[in-house]
Amino acid sequence: MEKVDITIIGAGVVGLAIASRVAKKDRDVILIERHGSFGEEGSSRNSEVIHSGIYYSPGFLKSKLCVEGNRLLYQICKENDIPCKSIGKLIVATNEQEVRGLEELLENGRKNKVMDLRMISSKEVRKLEPYVNANAAIFCPSTGIIDTHRLMKYFETTAKDNNGMVVYGCEVKTIEKIPHGYRIGVQEADGGAFSFSTRVLINSAGLESANIAALAGINIDEAGYHIYYYKGEYFRVSGGKHKFAQRLIYPSPPQPGYAGVHTVPDLHGMMKIGPYNYFVEDIDYSVDESHKGLVYEAVKTFLPFIEFQDLEPDMSGIQPKIQKLGDPEKDFIIVHEEGRGFPGFINLIGIESPGLTSSPAIANLIENMIERII
Repeated sequence: MEKVDITIIGAGVVGLAIASRVAKKDRDVILIERHGSFGEEGSSRNSEVIHSGIYYSPGFLKSKLCVEGNRLLYQICKENDIPCKSIGKLIVATNEQEVRGLEELLENGRKNKVMDLRMISSKEVRKLEPYVNANAAIFCPSTGIIDTHRLMKYFETTAKDNNGMVVYGCEVKTIEKIPHGYRIGVQEADGGAFSFSTRVLINSAGLESANIAALAGINIDEAGYHIYYYKGEYFRVSGGKHKFAQRLIYPSPPQPGYAGVHTVPDLHGMMKIGPYNYFVEDIDYSVDESHKGLVYEAVKTFLPFIEFQDLEPDMSGIQPKIQKLGDPEKDFIIVHEEGRGFPGFINLIGIESPGLTSSPAIANLIENMIERII
């Protein structure tokens, strides 16, 4: 039976980033993905925003990793010619209550060490975005947009160049704990099957991460690893209105940890609005056009140039949340499961937004964990 040092399950942007970081000439590393290519779930169905880290609770792992990942992503893009733009973000308030909310959010961001934030007046907002309605706003210069596909391709290429193997169309079906590692049973897309052993197993399976943890023998309900599907729908802006906002425009957050419906400019100069979020039972990437009115109502106060007929269904994505409706915000789960009797098994559960931004920082964290295992 073939043996490898490290196995990573899931070739989304996080799994690819990990593979690019842990693959070395003196290590046997394999990345396994059930789909035919990388990033076919959440990583290709998101806003492609490089977040600043302003929203998340101080002390959370996701806050630290987002701030670190923001810096690392811009560095990676610059050094490897990956398209991105630091276009900046305005978080706007349209009444005094929302202004107070911005003041609290600004303090939260500074606690998270997002150091380039500043409050600006309505006059300053009009200079930056003449068509946006705001009494005041937080300006986040380090927020930007990125070509996620090019980023994932860079991570994949880097992993392969460093002796990593990336295998597509292969689904992990069994995980058996054995002395000094795990035996992995894999089903191939053409019906074939194979197995191998690994010293370290990294679960970066996104929407399937709870199922992979269960497959290894962890009681996911007891561990708090249950995944809830949180769908987000986007509507593209037509009628030339995409030219009326050059930056990401967000509302004063309606609730802690939730950014609200906002503009999403892309690298081609077009613009979407979203996400309209709701929990679903099944994975379905269709966009419900009946939600267009709810999206319009959410933005019409601070984006008065948008009219109902300007919005057309565009795309949707699903995030793997570990909290259900009404639960408080929860942090990323990134843990070596040695304490549960699974040495060498690293779980990444609930890696939702800002997973893309955090990906290179997560990869560094995983490499540090591996060096203490191997």
